[in-house]
Amino acid sequence: MALLEIVKNPAEILKKKAAEVTQFDNNLAQLLDDMYETMVENDGVGIAAPQVNKSIQAAVVELGEERDVLELINPVIVAISEDTETDIEGCLSFPDVYGDVERPVYVKVEAQDRNGDLYELEAHDYDARVIQHEVDHLNGILFDQKITKTYTLEEIEEMYADEEEEE
Repeated sequence: MALLEIVKNPAEILKKKAAEVTQFDNNLAQLLDDMYETMVENDGVGIAAPQVNKSIQAAVVELGEERDVLELINPVIVAISEDTETDIEGCLSFPDVYGDVERPVYVKVEAQDRNGDLYELEAHDYDARVIQHEVDHLNGILFDQKITKTYTLEEIEEMYADEEEEE
């Protein structure tokens, strides 16, 4: 496996809809493995192929308390809830940018795995947020377009410190 360079905003590749994956081969498997390693090394919970300069419909996310790895190839969101929640998001392609983003609290997605097999997944709350963020990337939609309020890294650290003191 190898660490890949993360593309930073305002790179054009981040603003374009990525191409459908049609070849499910060792190159794709290697890319997914490298994306995962890159995501973990950079403390991310999701990464999309355009963020590593590959304009294809592929993303890797970690879900659940166990942080299970999920690979989303050619994902399509087929259902979302009307209920939404606003929470703070960050992005590996936007270092030190954090902001409130409103998203549906439930998502149902159809995607393929690294072998091309189709599957369906339902996710709630934080996991739904992560999936939507990465699917947005694959469609050229960046989270800064959805931010309603921004925060500095210091403000984020202060918020988390306050939460820990309350516990």
